[in-house]
Amino acid sequence: MTSKSDFTPEEWKVLLESVMMAGIAVTAADPSGLWGTLKESFSSAHSMVSGRGGSSELVKAVAAEFETSEGRTIAREGLSAKLKGLKAQQISAKAVESLRQTASVVDSKAPQDAPAFKAWLLDISKNVADASTEGGFLGFGGVKVSDAEKATLADIQSALKI
Repeated sequence: MTSKSDFTPEEWKVLLESVMMAGIAVTAADPSGLWGTLKESFSSAHSMVSGRGGSSELVKAVAAEFETSEGRTIAREGLSAKLKGLKAQQISAKAVESLRQTASVVDSKAPQDAPAFKAWLLDISKNVADASTEGGFLGFGGVKVSDAEKATLADIQSALKI
């Protein structure tokens, strides 16, 4: 059974950040205005919470950590430090790179939980991509998932090695 104690504090921070990075990568790939960004943020949060019922002990442990003030602070401060001053495309690339690091950590430290954890991160990304229509005008026209988002999802899948 994999838990927080199986990771160094820095590795645990990487795992916490990855949950938020999974959604941020897609949102930053093709920013969709205030309402679209809000929809994508709510989708990301909902997907994170859904991890509590996950099939993996690691997914459950990381999702539970977001219920604590300390866990949310660690993730938020880590994201702020990594993404400060970057433009949208740079944020997306940095988030994908962070997910690559996450894959390496879970593959080496929790190989039995790695497939489920990485699938959870990919699901978060897909849910964010599906949350808002991209392009169009006042909600008319546009596409469900833009080409930039599709490319980012492919990059995420590759970074996570799934």
